Amino acid sequence: MLDNTTLHSILADWSAWSAQPSGTVPRAIAEHCVLVPEVVTVIQGVRRCGKSTLLRQLMAANQLAEDQAVFINFEDPRLLDNLDARMLDQLYELSTKGSQRKLTFFLDEIQNVADWQKWLNTRLETNSGHCFVVTGSNSQLLGGELASSLTGRHLRHELFPFDLSEFRQRAKPGDLEQFIRRGGFPAALEFPQPERLLQQYFLDIVEKDIRERVSAKSSRPLQAVAKMVMDSVGSELSLRRIAGAVQLSPETVSHYLQACEDAYLLFSCPYFAYSEAKRARHNRKYYAIDNGLRRAVSTRAGQDLGKDFENLVYLVLRSKTADISYWKGKGEVDFVVNTPQGATPIQVTYGEPKLRHDEALEAFYQQFPHANEAIYVTPDTFEDFTAMTL
Repeated sequence: MLDNTTLHSILADWSAWSAQPSGTVPRAIAEHCVLVPEVVTVIQGVRRCGKSTLLRQLMAANQLAEDQAVFINFEDPRLLDNLDARMLDQLYELSTKGSQRKLTFFLDEIQNVADWQKWLNTRLETNSGHCFVVTGSNSQLLGGELASSLTGRHLRHELFPFDLSEFRQRAKPGDLEQFIRRGGFPAALEFPQPERLLQQYFLDIVEKDIRERVSAKSSRPLQAVAKMVMDSVGSELSLRRIAGAVQLSPETVSHYLQACEDAYLLFSCPYFAYSEAKRARHNRKYYAIDNGLRRAVSTRAGQDLGKDFENLVYLVLRSKTADISYWKGKGEVDFVVNTPQGATPIQVTYGEPKLRHDEALEAFYQQFPHANEAIYVTPDTFEDFTAMTL
């Protein structure tokens, strides 16, 4: 267990993070994060997408003085041997002792701390009046124990790398093609060798957020699976095909892909059908968290801006809803989004719409005659599409 002097020193080091740094891009999500004592604010997203910076922006947006905020990142190596509920108790007692202040605790990368869900639930039960904001690099923060421990007491927000409007505040001139090629990881946009940095991000995500979770002895097969999927963005992939290529069992590949999704590295897109049995009979398509990252690690990205554009459209959709599918019959409908008003088919093309797009939609409407009007997304319509409410 850490002594109080050491923990106080660690907190003092991290307190500099409470100051809003100059030149950061305001994240739109900050407007939706309402800090109240009764509800935990949970921010999830891929490693290095800007979660720590968002916390500082929340401090500024809520006009929190330095003595009203407690900030700590649980990836600090000095905490490595003490990541459990006892350390959280110690942190809490040290911060609140002898004071009647109402504090906001910003607990960054909380997934590293054992039993943190139960500890946080206990704090809420005591009605302390303090606010809690937690971040994590795993989508399962809200699964399992958290779902049961904090039912009705948390609000989840997902943070992605920069979107086009945020990208334009950091990169000039910030046109769409540049965004497609470079992606939206904040630090990579200013780094002199962005591909090397993005390749390191990929290795860090696989090693720190995936390998340990699946108890893999080596990260190499995980890298092989993830790279193969990134090479094939927007294409149907069978588990058996991936398994044969990387010499793993289909069950292991399925396990690895789920871990990649949990770490926000990849997203799967299932087949659209109202029958679960029909959905299960079809392969999934996969998309990457960021085009810049995909291009940095993929062997096939090259000049295929069409695939990157489709990936980008998927990310826009995923920022709005998780209910995204694709459909294939006579031709393919790139995406189908379920909305309260019904299913909306979406066709994506980096050039002008072609006859095959229309023919695929015609076949789709024959099977789903009550579906909503189709949306075509091209570079010319992309910005209007991003502003749409689905």
